[in-house]
Amino acid sequence: MENNMQFKAEVQQLLQLMIHSVYSNKDIFIRELVANAADAIDKARFESLSKPEFAQKWEIRIDSDEKANTLAISDNGIGMNYDELVSDIGTIARSGTKAFIEAMKNAKKDGENAPAGPELIGQFGVGFYSSFMVADRVDIITRKAGSDKAWKWSSDGKEAYTIEEAQRDSQGTTIVMHMKEDARSYLDYWKVSSIIKKYSDFIEYPVMMRHTVKKDDKETVEDSTLNSMKAIWLRPESEVTAEEFNSFYTHLSGQVGEPLKRISYSAEGTSEFKALLFLPARAPFDFQFGERRTNGLHLYVRRVFITDNCPGLLPDYLRFVSGVVDSSDLPLNISREMLQDNPQILKINKNLAKRIISELTKMLENDREKYEQFYKEFGRLIKEGVHMDFANREKLQNLLLFETMNGPKGKLVTLKEYRDAMPALQQEIYYITGDSRETLETSPHLEILRKENYDVLFMTDPIDEWVISEIGTYDGKKLKSVNKGDVKFDESIQKELEEKTKKAADENKPLVELIKKALGTKVKDVRFSSRLTESACCLVSDEYDPSAYMQRVLKAMDRNAPNVARILELNPDHPLVVAMKKLYEKSPDNAKLPEFSEMLYDQALLAEGSPIPDPLLFTRRTASLMTLGMEKEASAE
Repeated sequence: MENNMQFKAEVQQLLQLMIHSVYSNKDIFIRELVANAADAIDKARFESLSKPEFAQKWEIRIDSDEKANTLAISDNGIGMNYDELVSDIGTIARSGTKAFIEAMKNAKKDGENAPAGPELIGQFGVGFYSSFMVADRVDIITRKAGSDKAWKWSSDGKEAYTIEEAQRDSQGTTIVMHMKEDARSYLDYWKVSSIIKKYSDFIEYPVMMRHTVKKDDKETVEDSTLNSMKAIWLRPESEVTAEEFNSFYTHLSGQVGEPLKRISYSAEGTSEFKALLFLPARAPFDFQFGERRTNGLHLYVRRVFITDNCPGLLPDYLRFVSGVVDSSDLPLNISREMLQDNPQILKINKNLAKRIISELTKMLENDREKYEQFYKEFGRLIKEGVHMDFANREKLQNLLLFETMNGPKGKLVTLKEYRDAMPALQQEIYYITGDSRETLETSPHLEILRKENYDVLFMTDPIDEWVISEIGTYDGKKLKSVNKGDVKFDESIQKELEEKTKKAADENKPLVELIKKALGTKVKDVRFSSRLTESACCLVSDEYDPSAYMQRVLKAMDRNAPNVARILELNPDHPLVVAMKKLYEKSPDNAKLPEFSEMLYDQALLAEGSPIPDPLLFTRRTASLMTLGMEKEASAE
């Protein structure tokens, strides 16, 4: 007898949401149905511990019938009875799997020696309805393990469904989909095979499908296993060969060869998951053309592939990492595709970030050459992490590497190594930003530091200035830009330098005012400097203003970025400044003084590697001075 029944829980609206809104990729329906089949086998397998007659040669089977236009997915698992069809299939979001988990928890309470429940995939009971994305009608033929009665459930997914008695030789469930015209491609063996490979390759039960092959001009039907059933991350590392790991790394990342580092991680407790992570030896190809669009981690739940684009799994600055995360207790939301807001994902994120940073720290300490290889490829992303990840900033800043003024080209040091090598009286950690080491080595800002035998960190990456501003201080020492503000030395040196610059300022006040007037808005101020020992002048940013290098970076990103005027500092002992002072004392109204003031400004720009406003005018003025000098030399003979 056939029973006609109405769906409960506003099924019409919910099914329309499922079919048209929840899943963006129709391929998902195969993943869902295979996952449900694996659940059903898990349940039967668990029950068979106490009821051996339930035991089977477990398998999931997919059958395609092009003539009938049907696709069927079968299992020999626990099956369903009449009441379960009504409660678990007839009502949306009523999950037999969820109820089964609760039953296992209750069984555990009843006896300490009760066996643990099987690892189950779904928890919301909506995956089955994804079949209506591709089918006009869906039939379920099912027989409960231990029962001799089978049932057929049937619906077009609109208002109602029917249940009637049916014939089935053994326990289990078969889902038969009568395919829509635009979904006939899912009857193709190769399409189904590729979907299983992508989403269900690591299901531990064989997924079987027959297909026709040609051999010696004859067509034969063969049975194929579509999935590998080899979840490499669940196997003991000692049982996996290096070739298998490398092959899996290539499969995930698209990079051929060995990864720089492999990390196996297993978390237990409030959040249970396993992870197999790979740090690449070289930046992936797509890093060369902007940032990667997807996260490098593949998310699985009980060996079922969920997504390779779950940004919340890792902090964004660790996007170079490839690998797999397989969660045991991640509660899936209705779509299985929007997981980033789940609190379990946040826990995974924190645990993985902590572990990766720990492994990089060990690499830095124990295999410096390998770490420097990594840093040359991905150092900028570590810097990005210092800027973004407040919780791990202290650990990340210990991973930063820089060249220094006193070190040979190519030799990198950490902040700790610089700090440990500082003279006892050095008050601050000095750094300078610029385009290249070659430019920085000749910077006038370094002169007094070189004289006093202090070292300076060279920072040639545009992101460095932002990163250092986030750090602020390291191990009790302020990080100080030598091309910003005043450079402080130990008390004995500082007092002598301050007295010298104060005396020069007092004696040359009118000349300074003349230079300031000549340069106008080009400079914020003009003053005498204690940092110069060889050069006549340099330009210095105020303490909280962007450096010249940063201004050039900002200009490259936005031509309309404002210019921030800087301070022109003069060396009171330089012959050029001394000569200018004498000329001013002799002839304060000399028309050449404003010209010389502008040439001093241009000279300061050139010394730091910045472009000058009018190169032609500077060339003419230089040529004029050279002519005067040569004429004077010639007449002296």
